[in-house]
Amino acid sequence: MTPRVRFAPSPTGFLHVGGARTAIFNWLYARRNGGTFILRIEDTDEARSSDEVVRAILDGMAWLGMAPDEGPFFQTANRAQHVADAQRLLSEGKAYRCFCHPEMLRAEREAAEKAGGGYVYPRRCLGLSKDEWSRRVASGERFAVRLLVPPGVTSWDDGVHGATSFPNEVIEDLILLRSDGTPVYNLSVVSDDVAMRITHVIRGDDHISNTPKQILLYQALGVPPPRFAHLPLILGTDKKRLSKRHGATSVLDYRDAGFLPDAMFNFLALLGWNPGDERVKMTHDELIASFDLSGVGTSGAVFDLTKLEWLNGQYITEMDADTFAAAARDVLRNDGLWDGAYDRSRREWFLAVLSLVKPRVRTLAAITDEGRFFFDPSDAFDYPPEAVAKHLKGEAFPRGLTAACETLEGLPDWTAAAIEPVIRDLAASLGLSAGALIHPIRLAVTGRTASPGLFEVLELLGRERALRRMRRLLERFSGTLI
Repeated sequence: MTPRVRFAPSPTGFLHVGGARTAIFNWLYARRNGGTFILRIEDTDEARSSDEVVRAILDGMAWLGMAPDEGPFFQTANRAQHVADAQRLLSEGKAYRCFCHPEMLRAEREAAEKAGGGYVYPRRCLGLSKDEWSRRVASGERFAVRLLVPPGVTSWDDGVHGATSFPNEVIEDLILLRSDGTPVYNLSVVSDDVAMRITHVIRGDDHISNTPKQILLYQALGVPPPRFAHLPLILGTDKKRLSKRHGATSVLDYRDAGFLPDAMFNFLALLGWNPGDERVKMTHDELIASFDLSGVGTSGAVFDLTKLEWLNGQYITEMDADTFAAAARDVLRNDGLWDGAYDRSRREWFLAVLSLVKPRVRTLAAITDEGRFFFDPSDAFDYPPEAVAKHLKGEAFPRGLTAACETLEGLPDWTAAAIEPVIRDLAASLGLSAGALIHPIRLAVTGRTASPGLFEVLELLGRERALRRMRRLLERFSGTLI
């Protein structure tokens, strides 16, 4: 049978990393097996659903490169079929009317929990005679529709966990239609999966408790259930369930933070799944060729932001110069640092700066952090206090930096190759280590203690800007005017 899988997010929250990982596994399974990947928006919670979230889910999937083969479909559009399926089960004696008031049921459930036991609906309304329920319906009394759970055990061969079973005695007669006539989640899911001919349901471990209920519904409807596979939950580095403090935010937040879609896809695909070897960087085609549910583990997968940043850095390293320049343009424009000359008269300079910055960034957003001292026309940046205390102490600082300004002022060839030996020779002539001169110069021209190679930085900054910044530092911290 050709696989038909579905990703079915609820539009009550943005596409977070857990949902994106589920979508990726479904997409990979469909691509690996020549199947169909379907997107279904489960919007039955109309009070909490929103068009904004639907758009964000679609945008997140598009950013990750996962266009559905079918859909998006909206669950509310199939509500008439959900109700019809419940009515059919009622007419076949596989479901029954429950007139119990929700407040009474809630009180019974709370009492059972306080007593330390589980609650199973006692089938109070199952024994009502046909005349009794007909009378109550005719009088306008509202009722829910419950599935009659048969005795026995509900089992399935989980694609991740293997043989799994639940005794039916712990599964209460689940509600199919609420007293207002609206279908509940489990009925809607099964009804839609039947209509869409879903063959495999690949979803998170948090849905395992729903599976026996849904299998019972398939059986009641006379439809073979799909193959279920439940994915391990994603954990933070503290091994607790992933939360916002760990990184469980919208995947679009990662896009805005400068992560590349291929890197994010690659990282999420390897959360809880192993290709059978040590590869950590894989293309879409390689992931498709290797993907199999047998490689999915049963324990939680750790979301390690440091590892994601490293992987993203590997993808950035492989970007060609023009692609990286286009990405840098967008970042600098968003940060108010873009100059149109970088695409025209200063293009060569711009690309040279990016060649220094690129090896140091792990996200595109870091282009601004690593290169601001190049792109910001203002020299009025602050100096880290700890760097001032470490590198601007004693007489060596003003003496060395003053001499450096004087020496560099008359340097005929302003290139990294010419600047480096001059600085090193000057330090030696003053009885200083090279670092005692290099560190103050770096702090002066970049405002940082770490940067690309100082001599390359000086060359690209140009003589005028570099000397102006060196003199500013002297004026600020030594009182010396040059």
